[in-house]
Amino acid sequence: MKPMLPSLSFDIPKGKEWLYEVKYDGFRAILYWDKNEIRLESRNGKSLLELFPEIRFFLEKNKKKVAPFLPLTLDGELVFLKNAYKAHFGSIQVRGRMRSEKRIAEKAKSSPCRLLIFDLIEINGKRVMNEMYLARKAQLLSFFEQCDLPVKPDEKSTKLVQMVPFYNTLDEIWEKVTLYDGEGIVAKQKSNKWEEGKRTPSWIKCKNWKYAACFITSYEKSNGYFYVGVYRNQTIIPIGQFIFGIKPDEKKALAQIIKENKTDEDNQFIYVEPAICVEIKYLEIYEEQMREPHFHQFKFDLKPDSCTYDQFIQGQKNLPPDVGITHPNKPLWEDPPIQKIDFIHYLREISPYMLPFLKDRLLTVIRYPHGIFGESFYQKSCPEYAPDFVETRMSDGINYIVCNNLKTLLWLGNQLAFEYHIPFQTINNHKPSEIVFDLDPPSREAFGLAIKAAQYIKEVLDQLELIGFVKTSGNKGLQVYLPLPENTYTFEETRLFTAFIANYLVSKEPESFTIERMKKNRGDRLYVDYIQHAEGKTIIAPYSTRGTPEATVATPLHWEEVNEHLRIVDFQIPTALKRINNLGDPFHQYFAAKEKQKFQPVLDFLKK
Repeated sequence: MKPMLPSLSFDIPKGKEWLYEVKYDGFRAILYWDKNEIRLESRNGKSLLELFPEIRFFLEKNKKKVAPFLPLTLDGELVFLKNAYKAHFGSIQVRGRMRSEKRIAEKAKSSPCRLLIFDLIEINGKRVMNEMYLARKAQLLSFFEQCDLPVKPDEKSTKLVQMVPFYNTLDEIWEKVTLYDGEGIVAKQKSNKWEEGKRTPSWIKCKNWKYAACFITSYEKSNGYFYVGVYRNQTIIPIGQFIFGIKPDEKKALAQIIKENKTDEDNQFIYVEPAICVEIKYLEIYEEQMREPHFHQFKFDLKPDSCTYDQFIQGQKNLPPDVGITHPNKPLWEDPPIQKIDFIHYLREISPYMLPFLKDRLLTVIRYPHGIFGESFYQKSCPEYAPDFVETRMSDGINYIVCNNLKTLLWLGNQLAFEYHIPFQTINNHKPSEIVFDLDPPSREAFGLAIKAAQYIKEVLDQLELIGFVKTSGNKGLQVYLPLPENTYTFEETRLFTAFIANYLVSKEPESFTIERMKKNRGDRLYVDYIQHAEGKTIIAPYSTRGTPEATVATPLHWEEVNEHLRIVDFQIPTALKRINNLGDPFHQYFAAKEKQKFQPVLDFLKK
């Protein structure tokens, strides 16, 4: 079956007859499911389940729930979901090219993809293609609810088949799509029918375009493409080529100008000096080139020297104007060299992984108004000049910031808040949401003690069938997390466990570990601070940057990385996002583990 396809438009349709869905960048996929077989096919009819075994496993695991609705045909997009509004194109492309079963299995486990369903074609063997969109969507919603599946995309959910909802107005969704750097939206007429293989005007895709100012460098004779570049210092950096979007008469005139002003020519290209500036709209940067570039306009007011690589990189982010980014080129770190705009971009890209840990927590930040080159200070109370989108909560006479949205995180970044420290409980209760062991050696040179302590703790957790996660502190130690079900255990109860682990470590190697409170009596041993896990105390948030000379990040780790080769300085701002794209997020199962944690039997034993 060939899927129905949307038509591209640069103008978003509006009116009562239109509804809106988020458009996700992945592989179009149609799911066929009957009593004997499950198939997931691409728009070209190729099977996808072999490449994405996590989807097959999830579907088979839910056979009983879905059985009453078979035969079933669903239309959707197979994606690597970064947040509720954006899928990561590069990650799904890498998965699609994999052929090693072992490598596929590793990626399926560490970085599972999701199947986002936006339309219903068949249910209970009944074709519903000719029913109106709203009727199909209502039946789809009912199916998802009855099968206990997510009715909106959620990158944290372990339920890998999720529904794409619609929105009644463009304003409801467009700001979120641009803020979270999504691909765009699809506007759909309420009365549309699902028409096989048709590119229809009743589905209109509108993309979240970025804009690049660049200059023309060459013309390809065989196909009419114009190649463009930007300057980095005095070097020309190629960023792509375009042919679409330019009018036929403009294209003809531009080609003639290039021929008349050529500096060189070979069998394939005609070359020119940088002189003609244009503005190109494109979707995103992929492998250092523009994706889906379209000519937007000539920029006769620009000189080639104004078309720079830095502006090209900054322009792709579409940062919200009400955040108010100031002094973007201000240097914050020297080695690696990081400017303020680089730091803001890091916060934006890491936000899907970091914001869940900041959500509903009283936030303490450490600000560096002069970057790493000057003094820092702690800030707990929200300043009076904070914008309206910054949420706050009063506690003990302090009006704390609660960072529940991306805008707040970016605003804090603009305030040069480098470090984000959070308590162990949320604002909704006084009980801990997790147990954290802060393994802080006496110096960076003694980091091996933290590695050894984490390995011993992991052995105990495995024996007790407890689920633990580990991250660097970003400074000189490691931190081991045990997620707990919300509002269940008291700090007094969790201290029974932290004290048990601390005493176990000391008994295991008294020459390496201590619970001695007095620094002068610790010697070169690692202090196991089980008392620090208490109400009101804080810990550095996962993926928070640190105010260290090396621009380190408090980085979640895979347990197999906790070995003698581990080094804190290997986890810096420039490499953090590449690491997630390559290895996945080691904390991606963190919140799902809360309900699976077998902590009660351990606690019952310790209470005896």
